[in-house]
Amino acid sequence: MKLVVDLNRCQGYAQCAFLAPDVFAMHGDEALLYNPQPDDAQREYVTRAATACPVQAILVDSLDDASAPAEEGKSGVR
Repeated sequence: MKLVVDLNRCQGYAQCAFLAPDVFAMHGDEALLYNPQPDDAQREYVTRAATACPVQAILVDSLDDASAPAEEGKSGVR
């Protein structure tokens, strides 16, 4: 699973951090940190978080991860 957050659209409502805390975290009042390739065990939580986003800033791509190079660390600091 691949995850992308449009940080220009994100308004820091933090619904994602409440629904999938192992994938999303708020850093300060407005900066969102997230894991762009969460474990497949987090799929249900990530899907709920994407659905709950008031501005629909979260895109979940369910393409096969084997074709994409593995990335480590966190992405999305703004």
